Amino acid sequence: MTVSRLMTAGRAARVATRRAGIVPVALAVGGALLLAGCGDQTDGASGGSGGGSGKLNSMLPDKIRSAGVIKVGTDAAYKPMEYKEGAEIVGLDPDLAEAMGKKLGVRFEFTNGTFDGLITSMQTGRFDMIMSSMTDTKDRQEGLDDKGKKAGKGVDFVDYLSAGSSILVKKGNPEKIESVDQMCGKKVATQRGTTSHEILKAQTKKCVKDGKKKIDIEPYNTDDEARVRLKTGGVVADISDFPVAANAAKSGADFEVVGEQMQSAPYGMAVSKDNKKLRDALEAAMNAIIEDGSYQRALEKWGVQDGGLKKATINAGD
Repeated sequence: MTVSRLMTAGRAARVATRRAGIVPVALAVGGALLLAGCGDQTDGASGGSGGGSGKLNSMLPDKIRSAGVIKVGTDAAYKPMEYKEGAEIVGLDPDLAEAMGKKLGVRFEFTNGTFDGLITSMQTGRFDMIMSSMTDTKDRQEGLDDKGKKAGKGVDFVDYLSAGSSILVKKGNPEKIESVDQMCGKKVATQRGTTSHEILKAQTKKCVKDGKKKIDIEPYNTDDEARVRLKTGGVVADISDFPVAANAAKSGADFEVVGEQMQSAPYGMAVSKDNKKLRDALEAAMNAIIEDGSYQRALEKWGVQDGGLKKATINAGD
């Protein structure tokens, strides 16, 4: 969904950043692309068709180059990274995709699904890549489950942002929570399948080892659901990626962020291990928008410039 939506772990538009001298590209809403095990299937598209660098366009797989579209899986419930405005998926990730699309001469078409089902859906060919605030981890690279056992082929990541997990509490911090060490015996919400979820699992084991009550973890399909639970007082905190937690705190009077960021790590665009041409084209396109300044402008637009990278990398996560 750093937190880092990681394997977890640790979760932004089509309201896109425009550069002087570039004609805005029409943003289409594509047809629904059915995802196995996913919920809402609203599609959005961003990016440019035609144009782009001939060299970068030539790096793409023939099938994608011919279609002019890169199909992207996302979980659009992670404001400001990716979220829905009506039927449209907007946020930092779609903005970056649009800028890369102009370099590659193709369009990025986003499809909404459930975060913990994205990798499986991509591996079965339902889309070409994932761009969903997903943390680059060795476990994900190697296809390991949360118990360290082989569960799939693994994926490659093109890293484009750095973020850590943060603690979101109700305004005024009535429970005086400042760290996960204070959560033993308490109810805490998070998004299922994220780094934040993994942080809570590890902490509850520590609680038990120290002779304390385990954390009552309440995992939800989206971080929006976790925040609703926090707002109603059902949990003492919600753990999520820093960009998401900071945006929730800034956008209203209900929440605040406390404590330090945990487990800062890179977000990556995920592609299948057997799709190295697409991986390398994405890396080149990301570096191109870093160099021309459109990357920095997008980060500043969404208030996440502190997580900016100087260069895109491949599989840099631990």
